[in-house]
Amino acid sequence: MQSSHVAALKAKHAGLEARLHDEQARPSPDITMIQQLKRRKLKIKEEIAAT
Repeated sequence: MQSSHVAALKAKHAGLEARLHDEQARPSPDITMIQQLKRRKLKIKEEIAAT
């Protein structure tokens, strides 16, 4: 059974994934925003793996 902390991290990760997908689908995506979203996703993924 996963803790509520891990569940919250997974929800944040999914939200960032959706934002990343939306940004990449734009006609003129903001590369800086994409990089920031990817970094945040990776940080959350590493935090999930550490628990």
